[in-house]
Amino acid sequence: MKVDILAFGAHPDDVEMGCGGTIAKSTSQGKTVGIIDLTRGELGTNGSVEIRDEEASSAASIIGAKFRINLGLEDGFVFNNKENQIEVIKAIRHYKPDIILSPTQIDRHSDHGKASDLIYEAAFLSGLSKLKTEFEDSIQNPWRPRVNLNYQQWNDFKPDVLIDISEFIEVKKNAILAFKSQVLKDSSTESTKINSENFIESIKYRAKNYGRLIDKDYAEAFQSRKNIAINNIFDLL
Repeated sequence: MKVDILAFGAHPDDVEMGCGGTIAKSTSQGKTVGIIDLTRGELGTNGSVEIRDEEASSAASIIGAKFRINLGLEDGFVFNNKENQIEVIKAIRHYKPDIILSPTQIDRHSDHGKASDLIYEAAFLSGLSKLKTEFEDSIQNPWRPRVNLNYQQWNDFKPDVLIDISEFIEVKKNAILAFKSQVLKDSSTESTKINSENFIESIKYRAKNYGRLIDKDYAEAFQSRKNIAINNIFDLL
């Protein structure tokens, strides 16, 4: 299966929080998007892996993802090593995305930065013809995505790309709210940074601030480690 966009998260809910609006907008335009979570979030303060699996499936449906899979790496111990790179390479070669969306390079949670490096390096290695991998008993062909953008997570950053999500801000918010065990506080859950009232409000006010910078209502922010090339200056319009 070839997809237009393959979105990676270190944990279930990372993708929705970082680029859920962009995914929802893309799928509404007929683009195919897949989601790959590296871990099942088993070290999360609240919820369980079973609950988070169910929430992740619901959230993916809300933003229109074609599929969502989990690589089962260890939460809290995502390492940029050969073993993990090979697993990511297999996924990239199988789904052949033109665009990868991945975690930010520097963030509060150490898994985010390590996942960012892991995916960035795996995406490069995936294009090397002498690196052999197999998937479902078949030798895979090399494939290198054309674009790899890092979405914003906890920390603020200076964006290289801002994408208008004005018509999809409520879809993004609903997808995040699908992770009830993580973002909704009740008497049975412990307080965390992402189940506070301020965090839920920040979903919109951060997007609103980025929208302000491009004269739109809401936007999502991305960084690129490489220069972004365009074919024609009028592509900027």
